[in-house]
Amino acid sequence: MNDLLKREHAPITPEAWEQVDEEARRVLKLHLAGRKVVDFSGPHGWTLGGINTGHLKVIEKGPVAGVSHAVREVQPLVELRSPFTMKILELDYAARGARDLDLDPVIAVAERVARAEDTAIFHGFKDGRITGIIEASPHPPIDVKTNLEWPRAVASAKEVLRAAGVNGPYALALGIRAFTELAADSEDGYPLRRRIEENLVDGSLVWAPALRGGAVLLSTRGGDFELTVGQDLAIGYAVHDRDEVELYLTESFAFRVLEEKAAIFLRRAGESAGRKGR
Repeated sequence: MNDLLKREHAPITPEAWEQVDEEARRVLKLHLAGRKVVDFSGPHGWTLGGINTGHLKVIEKGPVAGVSHAVREVQPLVELRSPFTMKILELDYAARGARDLDLDPVIAVAERVARAEDTAIFHGFKDGRITGIIEASPHPPIDVKTNLEWPRAVASAKEVLRAAGVNGPYALALGIRAFTELAADSEDGYPLRRRIEENLVDGSLVWAPALRGGAVLLSTRGGDFELTVGQDLAIGYAVHDRDEVELYLTESFAFRVLEEKAAIFLRRAGESAGRKGR
């Protein structure tokens, strides 16, 4: 285990670590949507601090006349860290054979960190130098005024991507409200979700609770969106006293939109995505 996590200093038995890690993995797998629809590179470890973009920033006036200068552009990785606290006695129950530990703090921190990663992927994170999928898209959003309009909106979005030369397969990432609405029946009793799945053919519907304002249709052909992970999601140790131990969930990552045209936002009326105006 990486020394930066300092897990060996925690007053936690192997049996307790196993249950904590297992629960964190379960919740993260459920809530992380971006990793299901974009390219994944890594994990590369803590030492990866930035990604070579291949671009140059030209320096207009260098220190020596007659010599041109340029700086290589690199996108830095962002480190996330979210703390949580657990009772030592509760954790000790695992070594006595208990399989029903109170892991609510683990669930809460996993949901927080998953929301942070996916918010950066879909909506961007300016201070972390990340442009999100929605704000990068040059396509005007497709408005969805009622739940019954979802099939029409998805079909229209698909045609927009095709017209832009973006091939499938496609995935539809759905915010909480959008996902719930697609579980409803249409006026003729045929499930809305079934209609959309038939339109996407070889595509997929993905629950994306961090996505605000509607849904995103994007190509999953590869090469359009890239999530680069240095240290993958892991739990580390901070400090403890006689009764409690403070742990944290951490990761380092960067996200890049390589082809802006490969996604389009479906904007549900009455919701806000925090999308930048264009």
